[in-house]
Amino acid sequence: MKLRRFVLLPIVLTGIVLLIALFYPYRQMIVLEEVRSEQHEVYYLPLREDRHFQINYIHSIHLSNVKEQYLITENEKLRFECMQYEDVAIGLPGYAEEGETLQVEDGVYTLTFENRVIDSFVLYVGRVNADLSLRYQQKDYHLKEFLQKGHSYEFYVAKVSNYELLKGARVDGN
Repeated sequence: MKLRRFVLLPIVLTGIVLLIALFYPYRQMIVLEEVRSEQHEVYYLPLREDRHFQINYIHSIHLSNVKEQYLITENEKLRFECMQYEDVAIGLPGYAEEGETLQVEDGVYTLTFENRVIDSFVLYVGRVNADLSLRYQQKDYHLKEFLQKGHSYEFYVAKVSNYELLKGARVDGN
């Protein structure tokens, strides 16, 4: 009887540790989760010490570069810091509203936000063959290389488990 307890206890404890390691959400990730799809895909990029990232794209109407700068807050929210663009009109404002500052230098508009914090945003991957990239830790991830054109993805930050990581794909290829 003592031998059985002696053998069962380490097996049960090992099983509990393995379950915790598999299902406990402890890894903070940038998440791109497909929306409006029955068989949605999820993509992950590990969050490291740098809390800033940038979304770069070509505006579908103006065909000019747009850069959006974000800061990931301590409580996994996204602080929209600023955006830079070359043309104004549809989707790109020519004036600042309350809580915003607009500067124009050498034909580049910089719209800075005082305190615009959001939980997530939806990123539409257009069918047009134009640049769409995520810049994080001095590296560009060309999103159209793995996201499906014509689909939308919710972009947010969350802690995920190893089990969730196994069901999704890593943006960085690891």
